[in-house]
Amino acid sequence: MMNYAAGARANAVEARALTVVRGDRTVLRGLDFTVGTGGITGLLGPSGCGKSTLMRAVVGTQARTTGTLDVLGRPAGHPALRARVGYVTQAPSVYSDLTVRQNLDYFASVLHPGRAHRDARHEAVTRAVRDVDLADHADALAKNLSGGQRSRVSLAVALLGTPELLVLDEPTVGLDPVLRRDLWDLFHALAADRGTTILISSHVMDEAERCHRLLLMRDGSVLADDSPDALRARTGSDTVEQAFLHLVDEAATRQETPR
Repeated sequence: MMNYAAGARANAVEARALTVVRGDRTVLRGLDFTVGTGGITGLLGPSGCGKSTLMRAVVGTQARTTGTLDVLGRPAGHPALRARVGYVTQAPSVYSDLTVRQNLDYFASVLHPGRAHRDARHEAVTRAVRDVDLADHADALAKNLSGGQRSRVSLAVALLGTPELLVLDEPTVGLDPVLRRDLWDLFHALAADRGTTILISSHVMDEAERCHRLLLMRDGSVLADDSPDALRARTGSDTVEQAFLHLVDEAATRQETPR
């Protein structure tokens, strides 16, 4: 059972002693961290380190979570957060037999049900299609789109409610360099122009340089929580990847040193 502290908080996400145990494996190990409002926080680390589990916990879909986890001043998964948090999983979440616009119309009707919200739905769909640069493909069936285009449809779905917090689980994996660049331009525009807080995971270290702040993870633990510049300076490294490897070696040395 998750224990929650009362009251709204200044940060977008606050975790204290956040733990997830799956079978005989501890996936998240008593995490303590915050994600400030606005800007882009990168959640980086190798595959299997717990990034996706942490993101599921933030959006309230992870079972058997203990500790304290507040999102936008509410317990993670609270019904009041549904329209305030957008979530994009690694697998595109679209219906292949519907067009791009039909997919968005459907999900918009879930967010804004009833005839009274018809204009709001149309406006939200038009804005989301424009945001992800799919206006030329709005009437194409999802099954006929490329993998990158389907990923952008999933992102458009998450943007329908103009979320305050956008949680993106490796949204650029498998995409070509041009599309990766365009998506990162969009993420920065959302943060700068709309004040959207973005939590984005990746195992590609060069994407760390595009984030305002980083949570570096390894084996279910947070190794560091700081800006890219501060991490490089702290470890005397030229790149975030070098800084990460330095921190991994540092943590291993601490574990091996007898107490």
